[in-house]
Amino acid sequence: MRDDLWIKLTQLTEIPAVSGQEQRIVRFLWDELAGRADAAEIDAMGNVYIQRKGIRPGPEMLIAAHTDQIGATVKYVDEAGFLRMEKVGGTLDALLVGRKVRVGDIPGVVGVKPGHYQTEEERRKVPTADQLYVDVGAGSRDEVYEMGIRIGTQITYDDQLTRLTDGNRFTGAAVDDRAGCAVLWQLLDEMEDADFAGTISAVFTVQEEIGLRGAGVAAENLRPDFGIALDTIPCGGTPDVKDTQLHTRIGDGPVLPLASGRRCSAPVHPAVRDLLISTAEDNEIPYQPMVFAGGNNDAAAMQVADGGIPAGSVTLPRRYSHSPVEMGDIRDMKAATDLLRAVAHNMDKTGDFSFLSE
Repeated sequence: MRDDLWIKLTQLTEIPAVSGQEQRIVRFLWDELAGRADAAEIDAMGNVYIQRKGIRPGPEMLIAAHTDQIGATVKYVDEAGFLRMEKVGGTLDALLVGRKVRVGDIPGVVGVKPGHYQTEEERRKVPTADQLYVDVGAGSRDEVYEMGIRIGTQITYDDQLTRLTDGNRFTGAAVDDRAGCAVLWQLLDEMEDADFAGTISAVFTVQEEIGLRGAGVAAENLRPDFGIALDTIPCGGTPDVKDTQLHTRIGDGPVLPLASGRRCSAPVHPAVRDLLISTAEDNEIPYQPMVFAGGNNDAAAMQVADGGIPAGSVTLPRRYSHSPVEMGDIRDMKAATDLLRAVAHNMDKTGDFSFLSE
């Protein structure tokens, strides 16, 4: 399974998909999975629905992994052929200067003033995105247009996925959430025998990075019995992060957030929480419980969709979040696949998902 996950992750991270421009990765996933599904659909927003139906009655489980990534978009091209950009999602100004990027498929760099001519103040200060420019090697606006670049063309980091020397850890751009997409794809491959109860509705969602938009639409369309967001999540274990902030580690198993968002604004539904924890413990699958105040994922959108859907998260710990060198561990991806497969195989034993269920 480890090699299968690595191959899937490599393929997925090579496809640029800034929020709102996920067409290429949606087409790729559709071509790979739709022909082997019991039901498949792409909605108007771009969410990809792949359904597997079991051989026994049981609940419907929605599992969502988002296809989009942070980045930027071209907002202006000047006469000399330099591009100005607008950030999309949680792109950090400090990680843009001097970076290789792709403008659509065209290679370029985020320009940087020569160090020899920077003032002491300039050397200490991080320029904002609206002060920066992208150089694609053009000499004029017309040359830029001849390359096929237009206002609105997506800009992504040009950092290829790299496997580190221990063979388990990897680093690259768009690990968030192509790692989750790879796990969901692997799960669908492993569930083709239909020897499970209920229905797995896998949804590769869009526009998560700009407001969890795709997941809300998908949850309202499906109205499943319960939902799980399959995403990545920041973790600790580095010199600059205290254990009191983030005590989780890469390589120690998937993280199960018990609550997320500021002031714990998205607590996991108790029945889903108990299902995930008991399944992990019964099957001796490592997991890490966590309260995460740093943000939300697609589960938060599911919880308030169409009257409310019981939802929780299975997340993959990652270092260096929202950077071009996000780091993860293939063992966490494998454990997450094992956990979701175990949930699927026992869906006829889950009981109900009412708030007061025992």
